[in-house]
Amino acid sequence: MEATINLGSTVRHNSVCPSATSGTLGRHLARRLVEIGAWDVFSVPGDFNLTLLDHLIAEPKLNLVGCCNELNAGYAADGYARSRGVGACVVTFTVGGLSVLNAIAGAYSENLPVICIVGGPNSNDYGTNRILHHTIGLPDFSQELRCFQTVTCAQVVVNNLDDAHEQIDTAISTALKESKPIYISISCNLPGIPHPTFGRDPVPFFLAPKVSNQLGLEAAVDAAVAFLHKAVKAVLVGGPKLREMLSGDTAVIAETGDSWFNCQKLRLPQNCGEACKCCIVTAQDISTMIRCGQNTIIFLINNGGYTIEVEIHDGPYNVIKNWDYTGLVNAIHNGEGKCWTTKVRTEEDLVDAISTATNEQKDSLCFIEVFAHKDDTSKELLEWGSRVSAANSRPPNPQ
Repeated sequence: MEATINLGSTVRHNSVCPSATSGTLGRHLARRLVEIGAWDVFSVPGDFNLTLLDHLIAEPKLNLVGCCNELNAGYAADGYARSRGVGACVVTFTVGGLSVLNAIAGAYSENLPVICIVGGPNSNDYGTNRILHHTIGLPDFSQELRCFQTVTCAQVVVNNLDDAHEQIDTAISTALKESKPIYISISCNLPGIPHPTFGRDPVPFFLAPKVSNQLGLEAAVDAAVAFLHKAVKAVLVGGPKLREMLSGDTAVIAETGDSWFNCQKLRLPQNCGEACKCCIVTAQDISTMIRCGQNTIIFLINNGGYTIEVEIHDGPYNVIKNWDYTGLVNAIHNGEGKCWTTKVRTEEDLVDAISTATNEQKDSLCFIEVFAHKDDTSKELLEWGSRVSAANSRPPNPQ
């Protein structure tokens, strides 16, 4: 029987060849993802990962979410990891891997365990000096691996079944232990081949729980309290180490600026399942959110450009081409799924829009465009901009 991947909707499982249901690398990887809690896997199909996607679809407990592009998949996995503790994405070799790289680098800086899985070249092609399509035109297949080495805590290239089990398990456990992304490349011809090491249920992962040094913790708290007591205007910033404590289900609200949306970046949740996954996704993947039935409220603040950059150093490059942002979302919606948009120019309009979004449109993705003056900013931002400008313009030290 043939397997099909329906990228127009979220897929739970499908029928594939009998060998895909037990004793294969693809089946083992799918079960490991389920075991660690990465139940939603964000993917983009490509020549080298199609068979692997078949085996992930065959796992009933996995939910394969097709994204608009690889960067979106990486950002979605980033957001999933923020909420669930671990995320996963699947892309294809080089053309996909290099596209997802920026999202993986962001996850690395935020201490997020993201399992980045890449469908790699056929195992027979290694060492042949062949030039493959969708690469940068060199016979060496290690360019992508070298790029990921600086933004992941472990990297494995699986092109041999004999040690595939150990490679995959070691990499995943390293991601969980160090709370950093990992890179796993799997040759495109291996996911469906049975092997004795995959013949039984995998041994459950065991990671020693993280235990605080109580005396050190108390000393740190005392020092922080003493420091805050001396402050005139205290600000407490929670870093990425607090991620696990702050994750969980919430009323999902997102906010972005017109400049971020214009350059295809949008900080908002990804709710393709039971949990809310706060992440950064590119603007066009609003289509994925609508398709998955997400009922997020998105506020887009339209102030005509990069106001925060203006306060650091002004110039014509800080002005952007204004879009009909609600019109763009309406075009993406295209009458399929639940989506409601509106433009807001007054406080009264904003109150009405929030009321509509939280009542009669509460089951829809609500996109509210709020118009603000380009110079409408806080005193604190003005002060911050001046300080950054002064720091950036310091002259070179004397030689």
